[in-house]
Amino acid sequence: MLKVGERAAAFSLKDHLGREISLQTFHNKRHVMLLFYPLDWTPT
Repeated sequence: MLKVGERAAAFSLKDHLGREISLQTFHNKRHVMLLFYPLDWTPT
């Protein structure tokens, strides 16, 4: 778990349209919030 102010590791993910987005894209542009939400039909 990251602490407040700690930098996240570089990574890339696909958005809902299948386009690859990297964290670097948002560097010095805006705040980024990452949410990890399990699918409704998966056990948690």
